[in-house]
Amino acid sequence: MMPTNHHAEHHFTSSDVVRDVVIGMSDGLTVPFALAAGLSGAAVGTRIVVTAGLAEIAAGAVAMGLGGFLAARSDAEHYASERRREDEETRVVPETEAAEITEIFEQYGIAPDACAPVVAALRRNPKAWVDFMMRFELGLEKPDPNRARRSALTIGGSYVAGGIIPLLPYMLWPALGTALRVSIGVTLLALFVFGGVKGRFTGSRPLRSALQTTVIGGLAAAAAFLLAFAIR
Repeated sequence: MMPTNHHAEHHFTSSDVVRDVVIGMSDGLTVPFALAAGLSGAAVGTRIVVTAGLAEIAAGAVAMGLGGFLAARSDAEHYASERRREDEETRVVPETEAAEITEIFEQYGIAPDACAPVVAALRRNPKAWVDFMMRFELGLEKPDPNRARRSALTIGGSYVAGGIIPLLPYMLWPALGTALRVSIGVTLLALFVFGGVKGRFTGSRPLRSALQTTVIGGLAAAAAFLLAFAIR
């Protein structure tokens, strides 16, 4: 008796959550970091840096969370609208929609006579027919009904988590210069680690992603610092 090999496939399926974390954390690390560096360049006190930074984090988290909520709601509304249209078309022009099923299979090299039983089976099941057209004709997946709320909380929470990192040194060290240096070191390290993790989950090279994320965040902070220093 031949041994049976069980092939276990491992696919990452939480792409929406990862995308929301990346959006929130990327801006959360970069924007407050640049703001703190800019205020340090203007030689204000650490208390002002912390106050302004916390205000920015609160505003940024709400704004980005709301943006994520509205984007997810728009996706859900678009899906519902397209589904109503597909449902009507399968009832009003069924022959046209059936021909479109055949065209979809032909893109995968399947001859019309080979896919005829599938077409007939879908025509007997209107819901499955519409599901098929939504996925394979329009490329739309049914959105999670809780997606909007979860997206808002994930983006907003990730923004807060990222934003606290560059501000924490200003809370712990009263000397502006020391706080700035510690903030730079801690935030660049956080950007590097975050970029590597992001690359791992998104399928890009972790080291390249880490370096790219660090350079972008560092350049933003450097530009803010030099501009504020020059104006001062």
